[in-house]
Amino acid sequence: MQYRRISADCHLDMPWMPPQLFVSEARRDLKERMPYVEDGPQGPQWVAKNGASFGLKNGVGPGGAPFVPGQNYRVDKMAETGLFEDGRKDVRRCTEPHLRIKDMDRDGVDAEVMYGILGAASRLNDREAANEMLRIYNDWLKEFCRHYPEREIGLACLPYGDIDDAVKEIHRVAKLGIKGLELSCSWDMDPMWHPVWEPLWNAVEDVQLPLHFHTFPTTSPRAREGVSGQTRRAAMFTGVSAFQMGLINIIAALIGAGVLERHPRLRVSFGESGIGWLPYALDRMDFEYEDRFRDLIKLKPSEYWRRQCKATFQFDRIGAKMIDEIGVETLMWGSDYPHTDGVWPESSKYIEEQFADLPADVVHKITCENAGKFYGLIN
Repeated sequence: MQYRRISADCHLDMPWMPPQLFVSEARRDLKERMPYVEDGPQGPQWVAKNGASFGLKNGVGPGGAPFVPGQNYRVDKMAETGLFEDGRKDVRRCTEPHLRIKDMDRDGVDAEVMYGILGAASRLNDREAANEMLRIYNDWLKEFCRHYPEREIGLACLPYGDIDDAVKEIHRVAKLGIKGLELSCSWDMDPMWHPVWEPLWNAVEDVQLPLHFHTFPTTSPRAREGVSGQTRRAAMFTGVSAFQMGLINIIAALIGAGVLERHPRLRVSFGESGIGWLPYALDRMDFEYEDRFRDLIKLKPSEYWRRQCKATFQFDRIGAKMIDEIGVETLMWGSDYPHTDGVWPESSKYIEEQFADLPADVVHKITCENAGKFYGLIN
């Protein structure tokens, strides 16, 4: 297949999953603990019997928010295509492979990499049930991707909070033909520099699938409990302004703890990380390495970054001016479909705007070639 544009960051979200999926596919003893859809005050909603809530069926974004015209420009542009109106009719364009392909074609995207439902599993607040939920999702993902294997690239979701379970799932999904792994991150996890993660790094390198970390909230939900109005809006503004830069904690840990040195075949991508902040982060790590941490690793941190890491972004004017500082080979564009931060269905507009001053071959690397090689779609 001839690729012209590959989106390295798109999503398959919980609100758009088949309503009966988790209950019907769960082990008998866990069926009562699975998410399901019931009628709510704003329409059908995803819930669980332990009180967990996952938003409106076919709602906006990963949290299934209601569509409010005029509240978010990007959401309004998605709505103009009929996406949410179709959702109200239970036409699931995001999670029906033949319909999703049409939305890709609308945006000029030849292939896309799809992150999964990790956030929803963590909201279930029931580790055993959440792990079963992710197993079901990964099996469903295999079937979803088989229709267009050269165009729809799904990432298997790994269990959160239990490294042994994650290792088992890594080996299981590798046999399913899935092309990548996604590990959930949270403020309360064991830091990535801790030795407890070593079995997971070994497993990922064994199966030779790229490992992905997506951006995540950097504060506990408890910090936002009981706030409303302007304060709640301020909390949201703080979160969306700062969450991408929180990934430095994972990048520095993987490099400083020697994970990338010990596992040179380990490939890592950071989803929706943005890139404008990376030049400072890489320079800072190099400075500290030269100053007092040369005993930790053999190469400069920026060299490990360029050798084994990728970062995705949808629109980043600052980063586009500093590509040489980051490494063009490390960058992969993504539309973020169908999230509120995304640029679908106007990807061409945003690509042209932010890359207007770059040579065509550099733009092609960022919007197609780098992802194609990373996922084995092109040589």
